[in-house]
Amino acid sequence: MTDPADQDASPRDGAAVSLTSLRPGYRAAVIGARGAIGGAIAAALEADQRCGGVLRLARSAERAEDRVDLLDEPSIEAAAARARAVGPLDLLFIASGGLRLARPDGGVFEPEKALSKLEPQALAAQMALNAIGPALALKHFAKAFDRRERGLIGALSARVGSIGDNRLGGWHGYRAAKAALNQLLRTSAVELRRTHPALILAALHPGTVESPLSAPFRPGGAAEPGIFGADESAARLLSVLDQLTAAESGGFFDYAGAPIPW
Repeated sequence: MTDPADQDASPRDGAAVSLTSLRPGYRAAVIGARGAIGGAIAAALEADQRCGGVLRLARSAERAEDRVDLLDEPSIEAAAARARAVGPLDLLFIASGGLRLARPDGGVFEPEKALSKLEPQALAAQMALNAIGPALALKHFAKAFDRRERGLIGALSARVGSIGDNRLGGWHGYRAAKAALNQLLRTSAVELRRTHPALILAALHPGTVESPLSAPFRPGGAAEPGIFGADESAARLLSVLDQLTAAESGGFFDYAGAPIPW
């Protein structure tokens, strides 16, 4: 399912980003850094001369200390503690998530096309990975941010998680989980505004990106109009995040910085 609003996108190859709103030598962490978008986000940050270091965190990370499983809170808490031990973070990007999720029997939970296809296990799996896991990451990693310095937290959401923009239906579990993620980010932003007034949170829609997640739903493949490469999507998302103001914290934005209806 390609978002119709993404079809007019104009990818810009080779885009580079420098996060000028953060202090020189800023430190970043990317959860989901082995995925297409997460890996591109991490690479873009590493290429920024103003960046002092990037923690690439993932469930399948090669180094044990870089492994984070969003379905396992102790692993999230341990990774956040390791990050704090090095020094304060300035940026966290949660780039994890999934659409087709593994079944306990070895099969796959496919996106639902009708109410008759709803399964309790599939709905629970969507919530666990796409909403609860990122919320737990916020819970533990927020402690790694300086209360006085500007900080940025971005999480991959999706336009299909918009209730107001839902015209096609279907994909019940994934839509509901992303809508829940948006609410959790919004609520966290309200709370953190009191303790970390310079910390900005945002739910971000990356557009339709050439990746394993979107591949089964793109009949035209990479040649289909309106498809972003992961590098281009990463550059756009980081640029949007860098330009947000404190008043916009807790918002839901697309890759061009336009607000998306809740």
